[in-house]
Amino acid sequence: MKNSTPVLSASGLIKSFGGVTAVNNASIEVAAGSVTGLIGPNGAGKTTLFNLLSNFTHPDQGQVLFDGEPIQNLQSHEIAQRGMVRTFQVARVLSRLSVLENLLLAAQHQTGEKFWNTWLLGKQIAKEEREARDRAMEILESVGLAEKAHDYAGGLSGGQRKLLEIARSLMTRPKLVLLDEPAAGVNPTLINQICEYIHYWNRQGLSFLIIEHNMDVIMSLCDRVWVLAEGSNLAVGSPSEIQTNAQVLEAYLGQ
Repeated sequence: MKNSTPVLSASGLIKSFGGVTAVNNASIEVAAGSVTGLIGPNGAGKTTLFNLLSNFTHPDQGQVLFDGEPIQNLQSHEIAQRGMVRTFQVARVLSRLSVLENLLLAAQHQTGEKFWNTWLLGKQIAKEEREARDRAMEILESVGLAEKAHDYAGGLSGGQRKLLEIARSLMTRPKLVLLDEPAAGVNPTLINQICEYIHYWNRQGLSFLIIEHNMDVIMSLCDRVWVLAEGSNLAVGSPSEIQTNAQVLEAYLGQ
């Protein structure tokens, strides 16, 4: 259920590269249970902002709060363990492993990860492995990839790889997923399916922050949309408000 409490809140984020300021005093909030959009012209700093939120890139200044706690000084894997994960513009999959194995590698806090436990806690490890496999198959079913479970991930189409990356993020039991252009390079039929899956997981209580250039996707999915231009906040509002915002139209169309 959507509410006004932010699961993610960032303020005053600044990041420069070689004297060029890519993100300039940017802020953003994602309400718990929402699907929030992040849009802007090419070069607006959207992916850099994603990198700052997930600490793949360290901010020069600013604060990021996840579940009310500062995370800008944590490592990316520590942020993921707290419940915020992200995908990438170009889906990153382990091509020579099966689709199912890609998901199983994302399972967290497994007893078998410690060497001596494999000798001492065999029954518990076997139980956890069965549970992880069952959950992985349930997730693959929910994103339409169950029939591909035993295929090599490298044999998937671009759109299917994006679905696999989303599915793998779900294996971590996240609270918030940051999706970087989930519809880019994907055929229209699969785009519609991706939107349906996002709607499904959002109804299960999962929050999303989405970068996307496909405005039909943003306007159909999102409760609230933030707009960046030249690294700074330009506008925020409902999809209908953003569609009629003169500053946004000028930034995109130069009118």
